[in-house]
Amino acid sequence: MLKTVQELAVRIRERFPESSLFLVCAELETVCSRSRERIDWIAQPIWPLRILRYMLVAIALIGVGFTIYALQVDQSAGELELTDWIQTLEAALNEVVMLGFGILFVWGLEGRLKRRRAMRALHELRSIAHVIDMHQLTKDPDRLDKNRPNTESSPALLMTAFNLRRYLDYCSEMLSLVGKVAALHLQTLDDATVVATVNEIEDLTTGLSRKIWQKIDMLRGKE
Repeated sequence: MLKTVQELAVRIRERFPESSLFLVCAELETVCSRSRERIDWIAQPIWPLRILRYMLVAIALIGVGFTIYALQVDQSAGELELTDWIQTLEAALNEVVMLGFGILFVWGLEGRLKRRRAMRALHELRSIAHVIDMHQLTKDPDRLDKNRPNTESSPALLMTAFNLRRYLDYCSEMLSLVGKVAALHLQTLDDATVVATVNEIEDLTTGLSRKIWQKIDMLRGKE
């Protein structure tokens, strides 16, 4: 995927060397590179957290086993009254509950850290999609009509129909790549929030690409 983005950046630079669209594609290349590193990081287990949660589970089980053993010993010796038995059991249950909360927190901590890392990358991709849309907003095919009256503030469109079509093609390709890079995060992370965000980005890029292809259809016959 990164190689595809790099090749697209070269194509944009060769055809539109002075266009800021190349800078946007270069930023997309940087984000893709960071996303690849993040995806690789997400795919790897965080061993300190996994070891810690297994240790907490082991401590909880050992504590329960020790409490049961102590109660049996005291009961067999005839030294355990009902009140003492209740107090011991209550203390043991409190410790198990506290350890249980700790286990639940640590158990989900790895997923939360990975989700945060993925959401940071997805936020960058969503922002780039909106920047790409900003670049194609003023590239309207009807502005190629020389008889179309413009105001002093109308943005200049110094492109032929062919170059405008290529420009819009590049915007559509970049949006497609944004959606594909976002989808790569689902290969290693099955998280409901990440899945919803990826679907949102794919819907966004598909909708923006649809608008661009409507403009490209308008250019047919004008080249």
